This record gives sequence, structure tokens and C-alpha cells, in this order.
Amino acid sequence: MSGNNKIHEVVKWPDPVLAKPGEKVTVFDAKLKKLVDEMFDSMYAAQGIGLAAPQIAISKRITVIDVSFKKNPEERIALINPEIIAREGKQVEEEGCLSLPEIREKVSRAAKVKVKAQNVSGEWFEVEGEELLARAMQHEIDHLDGVLFIDRLSRLKRDLVIRKIKKLIKNGEW
Repeated sequence: MSGNNKIHEVVKWPDPVLAKPGEKVTVFDAKLKKLVDEMFDSMYAAQGIGLAAPQIAISKRITVIDVSFKKNPEERIALINPEIIAREGKQVEEEGCLSLPEIREKVSRAAKVKVKAQNVSGEWFEVEGEELLARAMQHEIDHLDGVLFIDRLSRLKRDLVIRKIKKLIKNGEW
């Protein structure tokens, strides 16, 4: 982590950037590498294990994930233009999101996924994840498609969550 990296502020729901699909990355240069570094720094600063570019108001298909939260450098993953190519099983766990602070709800996801993505140099690779990593990859790739975890809740649950957020906004707590 170099000292001159900018920490980006995480945008909160209902910011429209969160609802629109990110654009495909076509240029793999020093600027992209710097952005990915800044995304990791911003994610750690916000105490998250995953961050998608739309969450920092950059509508591009980039996400960074570290389910070890700095404990294991090998677990840092940057996914550029990722797509899920295989899903297996089912897990239902509680999820949170940096763009929806203090909201936690149970979400159903595949238990195991295989993702195809590009690295910061533009090379394609595949990565498999189970449990928390699988959940994080699905959650972050959803962001790149303009989907938030509350969009995966039942209508009733989602309405309750939105009502709670609107109340927080009204009270100036959001």
C-alpha cells in the first residue's frame, strides 16, 4: 500500500450509479493498476472484504475481494470483466454491503462458483470459490450488473429494508 493512493468514498444506496451495469474495461494500463490498488485501500479503509467499482462511483466492471481481510496476501483477488461460468449448490447466509451500511439480511447464493475474469494486465484467468469467497464473488459481480443484495430479497423483506433506510435518511443518519 503506497502512501499516495487515494481513498475513495463508498457511495450509498439509492445512488443511481449502483443501479446501472458497469462498462467493460478495454484499456489495461498503469491507470487501471493504480485504480485497483486504490480500490483495495478503499475497501480496507471501509472495513470490507469486497468492493466493486460502481460502489466508488466508477461505472466499470472491476471488483476487488479479500475474504481474509489483509491476513493472507494470496487471497487478494482483482477481477476485471468477470463472469460466472459455473455455479453449484446453494448457501443461505447473512450478507452486508458497504453501500448499505448496517443492513444485514439472509441471501440465497450458489455454494460454489467458477469465475472467468481478466487480471490488471488483461490476461484471462479462472478462479473458483466456495462458501464466503463464492458469496463475495457473486455479491460483487452483481454490483457490476447494477444489482444489490437487497434486490435478491423477497419483496416484503426488501420493502422493510427500504423503509428502514428512508427513515435513516430522514433522520440524517444515512
